[in-house]
Amino acid sequence: LFKCFLLENDPSERVSAEASVLSSRVHYYSRLTAASDRLLSPPDHVIPCPEELYVYSPLGMAFKVTGGDGGAKNPSIVTIFAIWNTMMGTSILSIPWGIKQAGFTLGIILLISMGLLTLYCCLRVLKSPKSIPYIDTSDWEFPDVCKYYFGKFGQWSSLVFSMVSLIGAMVVYWVLMSNFLFNTGKFIYSTISVVYLIILVTLKAIRLGFHLEFHWLESTQFYVPEFRLLFPQLTGVLTLAFFIHNCIITLMKSNKHQENNVRDLSVAYLLVGLTYLYVGVLIFAAFPSPPLSKDCIEPNFLDNFPSSDVLVFVARTCLLFQMTTVYPLLGYLVRVQMMSQVFGKHYPSFFHVFTLNIFIVGTGVCMAKYYPNIGSIIRYSGATCGLALVFVFPSLVHMISQKRRGELSWPSAIFHSLLIVLGVANVAGQFFM
Repeated sequence: LFKCFLLENDPSERVSAEASVLSSRVHYYSRLTAASDRLLSPPDHVIPCPEELYVYSPLGMAFKVTGGDGGAKNPSIVTIFAIWNTMMGTSILSIPWGIKQAGFTLGIILLISMGLLTLYCCLRVLKSPKSIPYIDTSDWEFPDVCKYYFGKFGQWSSLVFSMVSLIGAMVVYWVLMSNFLFNTGKFIYSTISVVYLIILVTLKAIRLGFHLEFHWLESTQFYVPEFRLLFPQLTGVLTLAFFIHNCIITLMKSNKHQENNVRDLSVAYLLVGLTYLYVGVLIFAAFPSPPLSKDCIEPNFLDNFPSSDVLVFVARTCLLFQMTTVYPLLGYLVRVQMMSQVFGKHYPSFFHVFTLNIFIVGTGVCMAKYYPNIGSIIRYSGATCGLALVFVFPSLVHMISQKRRGELSWPSAIFHSLLIVLGVANVAGQFFM
């Protein structure tokens, strides 16, 4: 099919002489080289403007191209809350611990900075399919873009790092489900003291309030410094906390107003960042109280409260219900992505799927038994998957796309190279800090 002009909007009109000439020119250029090669691609004056594009049929008729919805579309507010809900996962339970590891002031600075950096990289992922010329990328995901630029290596490496994020999330879910189920049972077994504990906790909160002493460079008896060398542990957690890069293209396809994608994604990141700030700062500032040190804050801050705390019991029960419903969905995503790439089918056989499920569940059970530290699990998996899907591939795709268009500048090359270095340093920091 070739796109051309019409003299009139009536579909019954024959193709004009001007349209025939333009069609012949485009046909000529298409025969000179492959579609992916820009060297002999049709110049701008040969291609009609978007509002004058028509589809030319072999019968000599032309029909105006009209955009279809391609399914139900969501308004911006629905898209924003969908991204917000998708990003808000188990990482929120480790934000207070991460702030403790980095120090109060540095933790807030890192949270805001990582939010902005991951937002920028997410925008690069979102725009990456549109940077590929003369190819229909409407159904492409980011692994397809990586395959286009880096071949099989890009396709398989993006799949591997996507699996790291998904399986890492499933391991964290299993650890938390085990923890919440245990504490829920423990609460049911000692319910007599609930009323007393509610009154006691309420009186303590009213009397003590926030507990913050600002010591910039030195620690005190009860509180950690404002800056700590363990800050990479927080950056690893935040990489996964702000991670949505492997599915952002799919989520934004349903946005009714595509021209608002950048704004809507930015608003969603703002809401996620404010939520993390609120939870992290509030828990860090109010708990624990003297004579306990801030170093007592657990990777899962719910563990700092007794199992018989009613409000925490409700929170654990709700999270347990949520995770038992989301866990099978994560398993489905792992199966579909892995099996389709390795065997070419979503469900090659019962044995294949059963083996994969045994491996995933077995990993979760072993971690829940021998290393139930969700903070470390989140930061390792977050930094690892973020290395490829947040920092390296989006930056490389953007620079290669700019270079092919002749638009790559030194500031852009330096900035995106620094992003890649930051991703590498983020991974290295998890093993040395």
